[in-house]
Amino acid sequence: MTTLLSDNIVSALGFTADENFRKVREGASGLTFFDGPQMGVSEPFVASVIDGAALDGAFHALPRATEKRYTRLEKAVILSVANALKGVAVDPSSAGVLFILSTTKGNVFLLDPDDNDGYEPERVCLWRSAELIAGYFGNPNMPLVVSSACISGACALIAARRALQARRCEYVVVAGADLLSRFVIAGFQSFKALSEERCKPFDARRTGLNIGEAAATLILAEKPAEALLAGEVVLTAGAVCNDANHISGPSRTGEGACLALKSVLSGVDAGELAFVNAHGTATRYNDEMEAVALHRAALQDVPVTGLKGYFGHTLGGAGILERIVSVRALREGIVLKTSGYDTPGVSQPLRIATRTQSVGGSRCINMLSGFGGCNAALLYTLVKGRG
Repeated sequence: MTTLLSDNIVSALGFTADENFRKVREGASGLTFFDGPQMGVSEPFVASVIDGAALDGAFHALPRATEKRYTRLEKAVILSVANALKGVAVDPSSAGVLFILSTTKGNVFLLDPDDNDGYEPERVCLWRSAELIAGYFGNPNMPLVVSSACISGACALIAARRALQARRCEYVVVAGADLLSRFVIAGFQSFKALSEERCKPFDARRTGLNIGEAAATLILAEKPAEALLAGEVVLTAGAVCNDANHISGPSRTGEGACLALKSVLSGVDAGELAFVNAHGTATRYNDEMEAVALHRAALQDVPVTGLKGYFGHTLGGAGILERIVSVRALREGIVLKTSGYDTPGVSQPLRIATRTQSVGGSRCINMLSGFGGCNAALLYTLVKGRG
C-alpha cells in the first residue's frame, strides 16, 4: 500500500510541515495585499509570497548550494526536498528513487527579457528544472514532470503510486511548486479571476481567488498491509476525469468531479469519511461545480474544508501541500476551519467547516480541478489499531 514516509512544506507560513499546520490550526494566513503597479501588473491583488531573504538564507545553508546557479523556484524545491529527506532513511542518490516534479508554470518568468538575468534559454523548460533538482541530490534517473493545470499535484501522486505498485522504484520523491511572476498574475487577471481581498471559498460574497507560492514534498513507498503501523496514512485510491467542458470554465453539472469522486469511493461508505478537502478556489463557478458534484456523489453530509484562505491557490503545489495538511488533520481527528467562509453561497447545501473541530472517520478526500475540464480526487486512509 502506498504510504507516506516524510513530508515538507515551504510557504509564506513557514519552512516545515509542522509549522505550516500549526499556523493553520491557529487561524493564521499567509495572504497579503499587493499593489498591482508596484508588482508590474495592472490591478491590485492578494497573494501569499515566500520570504525571499529567508529562502535564500535557508537554501545557502544546504551543502553544495553554490555549485550551480539556481532559480528561486529551484531553490524552494531543493530546500523542501532536503528538509523532507531529514525525516526518513532514504538515499536520494540511489537508483531506486524516482523524482517527480509537479508544476504548472515552472520558470516561466524567464521568458520576460527583463527578468531573465542571463539564464540559458532551456532553463524555461520544465524538464530542465526537474533535471537540475534531481541532479542536486545525485539521483541517476530521469525525473518525471507532471504539468496538468491545477490538478498537477494529484496527477503526480497517482503517477507515484503506479510507479511503486509496478515496482519501477523503491521510493518516490514528489515535489510540487509554483511561484508568482508577472506572467502568472497578469494571466489570472485577464480572466478576471483574482480578488483584491482575501478569498472566501463557498461564500455568497466570494469575488475570486488568491494565488499562493509554495514548494511541498512527499516521500512515498509501497508497504504490505501487514507492515503498516498505527498512525500511518496510505494513498488508497486516485482518479482523474476530464469533462472537456471549457478551456477555463468547469462543467456546470460537476460531471468530471463527480466521476472522480465516485471512482475513489468505490466500496467505501460515506460514513468512513472524516472530511473532504475541496478545491475551493472561491471563484463563482468552481465552488458551485464542486457543491453540485459533492451532492451527486452523496457527500453533502460530510464536513467540507477549504485551505485557500491560508495559502492561496498554490497551483502545481496545491495537490501536494493540501494533502500534507489534510493528513495531519486526519491524524489528529479534526476538520480545519474554512478560512473566509461565512454565508452559504452555492446552490447545494454543504457542511462547510466554520470552525476547527473534532470529527470521526478514518478517511479523507482531496478534490482538485483545473483549466481544460480536468478534475481529480484522492482518497487517503488512516491506519488504526496496529503497532
